[in-house]
Amino acid sequence: MKLLYTILGMLVFLFAITFSLKNTVPVPLKYYDVLNVNIPSYLLIFVSFGVGVIFAGFLDIVERLRLKRKVTKLTRKVKALEKTQKETLKESEEVEVLPPESDDMTTM
Repeated sequence: MKLLYTILGMLVFLFAITFSLKNTVPVPLKYYDVLNVNIPSYLLIFVSFGVGVIFAGFLDIVERLRLKRKVTKLTRKVKALEKTQKETLKESEEVEVLPPESDDMTTM
C-alpha cells in the first residue's frame, strides 16, 4: 500500500512540474492601488489550491471538535443510564420473589 501511495505522489508531483513548465505566462494581478504584480499563471493556480486546502482543513478541525463534544456528551449520558440501570437491578434483587403456590388440581 505504501508503494501505491509513493507512486501516486510521484505522479502528482510530475504533473505539477509539467503543468508549471507549460504555464509560465505572466498574469497581471491587480487589486486597486494596493497590489499590482505580474506572476506566472501556474503560481496563481497553486496558491489558490493551497489556500483552498488550508481552508478545508480548518473546516475539518471545527467539525471534529463539534463531533468530539457530542461524543463526550453522549458518553456521559450512557454512563448515567448504566448507573440508573444498575441501581434498578439492585433494588429488584432486594425484593423477595415467592414461588408460585401449587394447586391441588394438577394431581387430578
